Amino acid sequence: MLPEGLTIPILVVAALVDSINPCVFGVLIFLIAFMTKVFKSPNKMLLGGLVYTSVVYVTYLVLGVGFLKITVSFGVSQAVYWIAAIIAVLAGLLELKDYFWYGKGFTLQILPGNAERIKKYTQMIGDLQKKHILLSLLIAAFLGFFVVLVELPCTGAPYLAVLALIGQGNIGEGLPLLLLYNFIFILPLFFIIGIGYFSKSSDKLKKWREENKTVMRLATGIFLIALGVYMLYSITG
Repeated sequence: MLPEGLTIPILVVAALVDSINPCVFGVLIFLIAFMTKVFKSPNKMLLGGLVYTSVVYVTYLVLGVGFLKITVSFGVSQAVYWIAAIIAVLAGLLELKDYFWYGKGFTLQILPGNAERIKKYTQMIGDLQKKHILLSLLIAAFLGFFVVLVELPCTGAPYLAVLALIGQGNIGEGLPLLLLYNFIFILPLFFIIGIGYFSKSSDKLKKWREENKTVMRLATGIFLIALGVYMLYSITG
């Protein structure tokens, strides 16, 4: 049984919208391009990409479960629902702003200063792989964890809205939904890894991201506003 107000189509679309965020694509494309150049082995690049993506999945899932436990345990799920709905609308408006005026004014992006840290940790993968492949994979795993945390301002609005909807039920009902959401969230990451593995080049992906980043913002903005309005309507009757 689904929590009140949540449907499978809403969950699936939210996960897809979350996954096509330019922030998510940008970091992984950069990582795959770097690992392809450094490892000089498609298999090692594939392994590093899968380790990174697996850690992203687990981290996102743990954050979701922790959020649900806190909101349900403290009985604040109704208040969180209101907050999440308002955040969804505001985040959607910011995404629409970026469709027309990309990067101008306040925008949803990776926390300031962390883009350079991501590049630094990625460089460590190249340095450590010369000593042992396992060391470089450990850094790839850490990078997956780190990126999830610093990307939350950029990617977190759809997830927060879905978590607020799931929080209207119980954790037992919510866990399978979170597993599904996060699986859908990482599917495009597997697609990017596959392109990197078979084509050995991420130039086309970089070009595609640059050409379509405003369209991705537009799609995300429209969905978030619609979801936020739906949530507010459902709670006010």
